[in-house]
Amino acid sequence: MRMRRMRVAAVVRRWDGAAAAGRALARAGRAVTAGRSTAAEKPATAAESATTASDPATGEPATTGASTTSGPPETAESSASTTVLPRAGKQAVAGRPDGQRPSRRRRSASRRPLSRRRSSKRPKKTGFRRFFTWRKLLAYFFGFWALLLAAFAVLYFSIDIPKANALAKAQSNVYLYSDGTVAARTGEINRESVDLSRVPKVVQRAFVAAENKSFYQDRGVDPVGVARGLLNTVTGKGTQGGSTITQQYVKNYYLSQDQTVTRKVKELVIALKVDQRNSKDDILAGYLNTSYFGRNAYGIQAAARAYYGKEVEKLTVSEGAYLAALVQAPSQYDWAIAGPVSRKLVKQRWNYVLNNMVEVGWLDPGERRRQRFAVPRAPKPTPGLDGQAGYLVDAARRELIASGVSEQDLAAGGWTITLSIDPAKQRALEKAITDRAKSPATQAGAVSVDPRTGKVVAFYGGRDYTRHYINNATRTDYQVGSAFEPLVLAASLEHGDGTEDVPPGRIKQTAADLGMDSKAPGFDAERSTELGLMASSPLELAGVYATLDNHGRKITPSVVASAQRGHERAELPDPVGDHVISRGTADAVTVALAADAVKGNGVPASVRNVPQAVAGAAGRSDDRKAAWFVGYTPELVTAVGLFGEDPKTQKQVRLQGAGGPGDSSHAQIWSAYTQEALRGSRPVRFDLEDGVPVEWAVPSPTG
Repeated sequence: MRMRRMRVAAVVRRWDGAAAAGRALARAGRAVTAGRSTAAEKPATAAESATTASDPATGEPATTGASTTSGPPETAESSASTTVLPRAGKQAVAGRPDGQRPSRRRRSASRRPLSRRRSSKRPKKTGFRRFFTWRKLLAYFFGFWALLLAAFAVLYFSIDIPKANALAKAQSNVYLYSDGTVAARTGEINRESVDLSRVPKVVQRAFVAAENKSFYQDRGVDPVGVARGLLNTVTGKGTQGGSTITQQYVKNYYLSQDQTVTRKVKELVIALKVDQRNSKDDILAGYLNTSYFGRNAYGIQAAARAYYGKEVEKLTVSEGAYLAALVQAPSQYDWAIAGPVSRKLVKQRWNYVLNNMVEVGWLDPGERRRQRFAVPRAPKPTPGLDGQAGYLVDAARRELIASGVSEQDLAAGGWTITLSIDPAKQRALEKAITDRAKSPATQAGAVSVDPRTGKVVAFYGGRDYTRHYINNATRTDYQVGSAFEPLVLAASLEHGDGTEDVPPGRIKQTAADLGMDSKAPGFDAERSTELGLMASSPLELAGVYATLDNHGRKITPSVVASAQRGHERAELPDPVGDHVISRGTADAVTVALAADAVKGNGVPASVRNVPQAVAGAAGRSDDRKAAWFVGYTPELVTAVGLFGEDPKTQKQVRLQGAGGPGDSSHAQIWSAYTQEALRGSRPVRFDLEDGVPVEWAVPSPTG
């Protein structure tokens, strides 16, 4: 019985020891949690965290955990008689369930105050910034392209290839004087379609080299060119660049020449479909037969006849390269009417075409070196454009093209174009010139402008447009001579006190501000601004002097009052711009020029017969090939130029007779015209700014 009680007591003690161990294990678990937040303040040691348990045999407390003293290894009996909890002991020592010490990063983090840890969290983006996380930006990017592709897919399946546009139904363009009477009528289409087999292979390749070297490899569109074209259209930079041959064919054959985003998108979609359905040869043939080459010629066959007087089969490499260059800007690159700058540009374009052919492998380098520029022949007269009508149409076309109307769209017809030309003043100018400039070796050009509106009221381009194709009123290949002196004075007043010399660069800039082309031939020559060696035209000089007359506000002469086709109206710029020089400078120059007119300082006496106050400058070019008189009253500015030209070769020669040494025909023309144009008008003096030094009294008009 006693032995049974002893065995029961031993079992109870074992259970008590196990219970104590369990309680120690629980305390260690709680210490792990508390130790993470308090370890920095009171780190636990092995001795402090160790737990004890009673030995079931002796009743002595037994330490659990790692011993702090070293000794011999325990025997099997001692280890069997002692209850040891190694895992709980490691927890008690390290404060972690696995008995390992925390990493340095975790220990340093645990030592930071709780408030600091909370403040170190990254703040959330609020307001507008929350929409521009990198994830959202990526989503926006892919979403944009997905929408773009979806929109293009809708357009691709909704836009069909239309029927060809009806150039056969094109109407005439009607040009009207300011009073509504007809000045000219144009519009017959000159075109003959030919099979591609009739066009020499080398000429075909010249066009591809000029316009679209990747034509035989692309799918009808050039993505980079399309983006550039859309950008130019949206930003109002005029005609697009970078269109492929397929796109140009689609525009010519199926669509209009409108510069709108809608038309550009249609062109893109239709070009893709046309490239899928048609062969490259069919597309190239369509392009060559619908392109506009100027001289009212549509298609390669009409162009071969208009420029070289031959059938398309007989075109040479050089001739084909010129026609390929011509397509880009027919009016500017027409050799017969191009000025020095335009001729230089067209030769550069011609060389560009040939060099591209060599690059692609379509022309042997040796043959390329043997090529010489093929000068086209002079154009044949266009019926109905004789006399001054052709010159007026030419000036109006140039102005409309510069304002954004394409050459091909204008040639298609249907436009009613009202000119600013006053019929009475036009007749007066023609008579004044024909009565005085009769020498076959003397060409005359003149432009008369209202300085208050910038509108051209009279215009003389030559004896007859059908006999002399070059427009003398707009040509820019003769030196201005002493007619440039007022611009030197304006630069001196604007950038100094009018008595000191001004650097040539300042003079050139002032001339450009007033309306002269600073890139004109002769502008960069030595002593150019001193001798007036730069080239100009009556139209340009009329604008420069009109700016002086208008107190420094820029005048860009305009011959077109309006242009309309159905409900479509051309957007024309305002001829009157902002101040380019101060009013004080402009009025001071007027005072000086008026003094010369009154005192006869280099100004013929006939000028004083005009019934209004007059300011003006007369002179000859340094090479004696041009004579000028540019003068103005408060209501009218007129520039008259006489040019020496060989009637057979059209080369420049020295003036003889009218405009020659000792002759004042240029000033007499100005005086005779101005008197007639202002007949019946009241006497008017210049409206000068207060404070402008006037060293002479403006006399009462006589006449």
